[in-house]
Amino acid sequence: MVTSDQRRRQLAREKYERQQKRRAEARRKSRQRLAVIGAASAVVIATLVGLVVGGVFDSGDTKDAAADPSASPSAPTPKKSPSPAMAIDDKAKYTFDLKTSAGDVKFEMDAAKTPQTVNSFKSLADKGFFDKTKCHRLVTGGIFVLQCGDPEGTGMGGPGYNVPDENLDSLGKPNEQGQVVYPAGTVAMANTGRPGTGGSQFFLVYKDSPLAPSYTPFGKIDAAGLKVLEEVAKAGTSDGAQDGAPKVPVTIEKGTVTKN
Repeated sequence: MVTSDQRRRQLAREKYERQQKRRAEARRKSRQRLAVIGAASAVVIATLVGLVVGGVFDSGDTKDAAADPSASPSAPTPKKSPSPAMAIDDKAKYTFDLKTSAGDVKFEMDAAKTPQTVNSFKSLADKGFFDKTKCHRLVTGGIFVLQCGDPEGTGMGGPGYNVPDENLDSLGKPNEQGQVVYPAGTVAMANTGRPGTGGSQFFLVYKDSPLAPSYTPFGKIDAAGLKVLEEVAKAGTSDGAQDGAPKVPVTIEKGTVTKN
């Protein structure tokens, strides 16, 4: 026979077990809620990352991408104005002669491969567009380029029209990172990172540089000009960063395009 004391102990034990079950159930439900919240947060975070990467939150700022040493050479979208009529021999080669404060830099352009680009540069040079303009950007890490052709000297200027992309497959097949090598001595068009947004800005490659094949390669620098660029690069940027204004100022005193 169960005594009253035993019965009290049994009831207390049953009550304790019920309390433990309720606590365990509460903990289980709490873990479920946290799991749901965590999964939802992961979805939100993944969505936000996707939007940022995809450019949905892009501010639309067309400023030069100068903060990232491995960033691509870029230029803004210019105000619209008529592009020049075709006025060159599209089977000929032309030489762009840059008389700069750091030394002469010449490069050959093949109109058969890049007719629109060569025609634009010939038209601009004939008007003195490049005269007294600064090469505003030097990159010494990731990619190795001196960027010029901005009449404002800020990375924000252009001729008022766009030049279509040309000759983009000439540097070979992209690697797994989607890049090709722009060899030392290459001259290529800068752009905003979007297709068909070239203007007057261009970059001079002084050391092999990996980039997406999105920048029209249209010139080849001569040996003397490449040495000039190497000396400018050796001095670095004005603030010692990998991307900025060159410490040795480079001003294009005169830019001339002539048919070979």
